[in-house]
Amino acid sequence: MRKAIKKFVRSRLARGNRALIPMMANLGRPRCLDVLQAEYTNEYVRLSQLELAIHEIKQHDVPGDVAEVGVYKGTFAAVLNRALPDRMLYLFDTFDGFNPEQERTDKEQHGLKFSRDFSDTSVEFVLGQMPHRDKCIVRKGLFPATTAGLENCRFCFVSLDADLYEPILAGLEFFFDRMSAGGFIFVHDYNNAMYPGAKQAVLDFAQRRSAPFIPVTDIYGTAIFPARATGPSGENPPA
Repeated sequence: MRKAIKKFVRSRLARGNRALIPMMANLGRPRCLDVLQAEYTNEYVRLSQLELAIHEIKQHDVPGDVAEVGVYKGTFAAVLNRALPDRMLYLFDTFDGFNPEQERTDKEQHGLKFSRDFSDTSVEFVLGQMPHRDKCIVRKGLFPATTAGLENCRFCFVSLDADLYEPILAGLEFFFDRMSAGGFIFVHDYNNAMYPGAKQAVLDFAQRRSAPFIPVTDIYGTAIFPARATGPSGENPPA
């Protein structure tokens, strides 16, 4: 399958007289996850960036659990579960598509025009995709109400892929101060014009908290918040 993917990419690049550059040929180590997975034929950049983040977490033994908000059918969650098999993975989703009020807010206030039904999933289906389902904890319902009881948890990696303004902003507000130093928050759709509320949530949070982030050139424009050390109440530690 990997050879077929490379052949396809080469053929597409050849049409524009472009060469396929070796993907991190000088990395000097085996990659800790498959960045050319068949499920993500157009997501090499995102998976490659994720692999680098996972390697940093492992190399520096960054403590904490893993979480994803906006699981849908569990494809990306399964990658996380496979890459960090010793960490608990919290799966936050309604498993019934967008909340109508949140979707309406994005249409009225953030220019959302694209519509898609994400209700064709279930808890059972998602857990069936997990290679280490014993490490998965499902939090079904409307975020952030589903975080109850997790106030004292720490996290090393969080994926926010809820598409809409309110749940993405709520995800940043909940997880940012609960990240272990050396961890990462990946926000999907930051540079995806189909979901403008996602970008606005990132910008509003970053301005409010003076929190720098890194935009990534993957197909849907991920934004990455590197975790920073914080005090017990989330305040920055003294200089």
